[in-house]
Amino acid sequence: MALERAGVYIRKNFDRPHKIRFKNKSPINLVTRVDQEADRLIRETILNRFPSHDLLTEESIPTGKGSSYKWIVDPLDGTTNFAHHFPQVGVSIGLEREGTLILGGVYDPFRNELFWAEKGRGAWMEQAGRRRPIAVSRTRRLSESLLLTGFPYDRRERADFYLSYVRAFLQHIQGIRRAGAAALDLCWVACGRVDGYWEWRLKPWDSAAGRIIVEEAGGTMTDFSGRAFSIYGEQTLATNGKIHGEMLRVMRSVKKRWSFRRSETAASGR
Repeated sequence: MALERAGVYIRKNFDRPHKIRFKNKSPINLVTRVDQEADRLIRETILNRFPSHDLLTEESIPTGKGSSYKWIVDPLDGTTNFAHHFPQVGVSIGLEREGTLILGGVYDPFRNELFWAEKGRGAWMEQAGRRRPIAVSRTRRLSESLLLTGFPYDRRERADFYLSYVRAFLQHIQGIRRAGAAALDLCWVACGRVDGYWEWRLKPWDSAAGRIIVEEAGGTMTDFSGRAFSIYGEQTLATNGKIHGEMLRVMRSVKKRWSFRRSETAASGR
């Protein structure tokens, strides 16, 4: 299996020195040789079985063969964690058919946890040969919730904006965690370890597999205004469904304050 093949390679190379490069001249957008080799292993595995299918991966040029099937791949989600030897990374693979996600899998090579879902057939986790269905948490109030979040690559330039959401949620919840691997964050919503998760500017490979896993586990995903979620959009909100409305209200209040600040700045000519 492509997920486990890449995951075994990542785990094998975890404690070795990593040669780091930077994408798009960004000092915080990292890539390592392990990202690229994991990408190669996944592409090789998929195309050997499905040579006519399209591929969209983080670390290589997309293939456009005109297939109705497209595999969406993050070969190493959590590269910054990996580069610092912090064991919170995953391998993520989703499959679209005619633009609809029908299959998704995320593998955590350090906990040996494999999450997957198929459209209409539920979500599952397998560990050490034991398979069980997963479901989102039963938490009904934001005040009783534990949330996850992340920060995009422009966080140095927009730190105040992103932190305004953290500040707003801190006044309503039991805790926030920032783990640094979006695909696993979504899986942790799906299996009930956390109650909600939000992040700006994820890429399709960050959220494709996680989306179908969350939704098949009974969760809800939208943008920050409550509109239909798209893996090609810039706003990701995933919850157990029960606290979704409360999270949206907090987000709308932050957006309203920032809109007011912009209008004040424009009016003052600054």
